[in-house]
Amino acid sequence: MIAPLAVSLGDPAGIGPEVIAKSWERRQAEALPLFFAVGDVDAVKKAWDGPVAIVDDPAGAAAAFDQALPVIDVADSALALSSPGLAEARNALDALELAVGLAQMGAASGLVTGPVSKSRLYAVGFTHPGQTEFVAERCGVSGDLIAMMLAGPSLRVVPVTTHIPLAEVPAALSIETIVTKGRAAARGLQRQFGIENPRLAVAGLNPHAGEDGTLGREEIEIIAPAIERLREEGIEASGPHAPDIMFAARRREGYDLALCMYHDQGLIPLKTLHFEEGINVTLGLPIVRTSPDHGTAFDIAGLGLADPGAMIAAIRAAGECAARLAAA
Repeated sequence: MIAPLAVSLGDPAGIGPEVIAKSWERRQAEALPLFFAVGDVDAVKKAWDGPVAIVDDPAGAAAAFDQALPVIDVADSALALSSPGLAEARNALDALELAVGLAQMGAASGLVTGPVSKSRLYAVGFTHPGQTEFVAERCGVSGDLIAMMLAGPSLRVVPVTTHIPLAEVPAALSIETIVTKGRAAARGLQRQFGIENPRLAVAGLNPHAGEDGTLGREEIEIIAPAIERLREEGIEASGPHAPDIMFAARRREGYDLALCMYHDQGLIPLKTLHFEEGINVTLGLPIVRTSPDHGTAFDIAGLGLADPGAMIAAIRAAGECAARLAAA
């Protein structure tokens, strides 16, 4: 039996504790793998009245899982939990650091990260664009070599550029950047998802994929040469595809992953199709890492209204990836 998954609570004032607890409640119905939470146990108890077991390590978590939600407690007496604040952000970062470490050392078979408030993390000295880049750094992997894949039942997307202003996207694109993301995506699909020959559909940047240069030359000068490079490496890549038609249902049947040029080009169709079950998978890491593709939802935290669907999907995907890697 492989080790359980580590699930960091995220911001303890957000909906992370609630959706993690609700995922444990549905563990049997959803056939979820063993997992344990990492974070402030009081945040879980505030959000949920189910059974909680404070454990010292993943081995204790595995023993307790059938009877209670196991939690490795990252306590902080300064937490108010009534509203998001800096103490809560520090606690979220401490929990994330511990959960990453457990996955790195193999005590946890993978990592699932709960939602955080980046603005509040920045206020306590966090310097990374997001949790993805933080996890990559802790694993000793350059952020340029990983791919942030957002996935749902019928669509997987990887944005080549992520959290930058739209006006900066054209200058940030290069042949090498597209090739690197495409390579990481293809290898990740092979390694973690068991897709032997992944098919990548590469989006154009401009409307109608540039219309032979009349609406922009990025497709001719950057994207098409990158696709050719990927093909030379043996990766099945097609495009540049017109972004306004490539996400239609019949089109999606023709590829395993869409490589998109900017954040919203991929995330708008993904969230439109799979808002309640979309997940984030970091490809290119030495460990498994997934997360639900939603935020902290501070406005509904503590009200019992949070839907655990995306967290359940993230835990299930992490377990499947971890099992696949263990069997390789």
